[in-house]
Amino acid sequence: MGWDTLGWDAWITLAVVAIVLNFLIFTRISPDAILLGGLVLLLTTGILTPVEAFSGFANPGMITVGVLFVVAAALRETGVINLIVRHLLGRPKSLSAALLRIVFPVAATSAFLNNTPVVATLLPAVDEWAKQNRLSVSKLLIPLSYAAILGGMCTLIGTSTNLVVNGLLVEWGKQSLGMFDITKVGLPCALIGILYTVVFSRWLLPERHPVLRRSDDSREYTVEMLVEDGSSLAGQTIEQAGLRHLEGLYLMEIDRDGQVMAAVSPTERLRANDRLIFVGIVESVVELQKVPGLTPATNQIFKLDTPRSERCLIEAVVSNTCPIVSQTIREGQFRSTYNAVVIAVARNGERIRRKIGDIVLRAGDTLLLETHPSFGAQQRNSRDFFLVSQVEDSHPRRHSHALIASVFLTGMVAIVIIQPELMLNAALLAAGLMLLTGCCSVASARRSINLQVLLVIAASIGIGHAMQNTGIAGVIARSLIAMAGQKPLLVLAVVYVITLLFTETLTNVAAAVLVFPVAIATADNLGVDFMPFVIVTMVAASASFATPLGYQTNLMVYGPGGYRFSDYLRIGLPLDGLVGTVAVLITPLVWNF
Repeated sequence: MGWDTLGWDAWITLAVVAIVLNFLIFTRISPDAILLGGLVLLLTTGILTPVEAFSGFANPGMITVGVLFVVAAALRETGVINLIVRHLLGRPKSLSAALLRIVFPVAATSAFLNNTPVVATLLPAVDEWAKQNRLSVSKLLIPLSYAAILGGMCTLIGTSTNLVVNGLLVEWGKQSLGMFDITKVGLPCALIGILYTVVFSRWLLPERHPVLRRSDDSREYTVEMLVEDGSSLAGQTIEQAGLRHLEGLYLMEIDRDGQVMAAVSPTERLRANDRLIFVGIVESVVELQKVPGLTPATNQIFKLDTPRSERCLIEAVVSNTCPIVSQTIREGQFRSTYNAVVIAVARNGERIRRKIGDIVLRAGDTLLLETHPSFGAQQRNSRDFFLVSQVEDSHPRRHSHALIASVFLTGMVAIVIIQPELMLNAALLAAGLMLLTGCCSVASARRSINLQVLLVIAASIGIGHAMQNTGIAGVIARSLIAMAGQKPLLVLAVVYVITLLFTETLTNVAAAVLVFPVAIATADNLGVDFMPFVIVTMVAASASFATPLGYQTNLMVYGPGGYRFSDYLRIGLPLDGLVGTVAVLITPLVWNF
């Protein structure tokens, strides 16, 4: 089958794919909208049946990604992710040091776990870690994804692509690969790729910041926190507890048994029941609430009707008609009146040196409240407050459930190591148990699911079906291989390039499935061993660095990193060439033609 035998459906599919790629590269339209638009065109023209078009929405890989968002949300809600950041990532002195702290642990973990849950779990941790260390998250998230991909190439169970190709080998009557057979090629590729990423990402990746930086926020709150009895913070220095480096926040003083300590040294050791008075912006106050062992110093939070895990933080500006203006918060019985507790107060940049309950409220004061989310709807049109708004990601952490969440995560990992094909089952079990035991609320789980990522994956799978069904993929592959002649090494390079091309434009699994039979047939026609061709197909199907489309982890960091399509091209194309060169040269040395 050649180009002259292609039907009208194949040419329409080719045109749709070209349009989709052009829109992805040259416009800022949301990727899910572009890919869904292409899928609808293929469905409308009859090239895809409804079952084929929407098969991606039932794809186990896509569902697994969605479920893992819930697992990651539970780890975030229980504070497990914060512990990962505190003990694994530490405090780097430079961007290169930060990258080294990320890429090697991630690559090592991804070699024995599916790389998708690794990225899903660490993505929010790295995001928060970058904020704490004043690093641009756009410098870190693509390296996080690349490290996961490179690590996954090192073992049979590291990525779904390797498992798919191995399954095809067995289906074709060939011998199954061992756990570490691919390591002989994958490990050199991973080391070279990681070295390139660490060295060149500082120049090739953008540094983007929001228009309003956190330190530009003019609302400075005074907030009082208590070191809980039995807290692991007791005995640690201010530096060790990580309370010196929250951006936009500083420790003003410590109240210890009625004795006030101002200008606190970073080497001062904390004690149980210390009252810490901080001054800072709202985002930093939210991060302070996530530190295990710290709790708002007011005992009023334990008297609210709503369970603490269901509460959030809300900002409210006191109006001149509020009935408790000119009274202290305690005298005005704020908690009883509004079923909300004042955590902190901001007053036009003024530092209020009083305990929360003793602050006399004035019109225009901005209050940071811990309360039920319904407070916003109840008070939005009230004459007591000028403005009411909920603070994002401000639900108190469920630190008491951290051990339970860790056990479920460990169980999921163990299942996947023993039976990699049970990845979806293990993820569903872990997510379900985390919801049942209260590690994560249903509302938080629902909010955590990134619909854009799931839509892009599902639509890509549908378009991949059109490429396969119309014969375009096969014709492209055969045409390129024919150009290479009868030289095995050159043909091997062409097989790699074809697989990589399909991986970057479709998905990794689709690329492996499309190229595998062509690779086997090519080896037979050349009269050489098929294993070099199988191995380069396996590596190339995983080595997707130049676009966000080919690999799920690239898609997962696309939005959170604020990236554009061109960012992947700039850093990923050289990496594609580097890893491809290493793979093509080393593979024949391990598996002779």
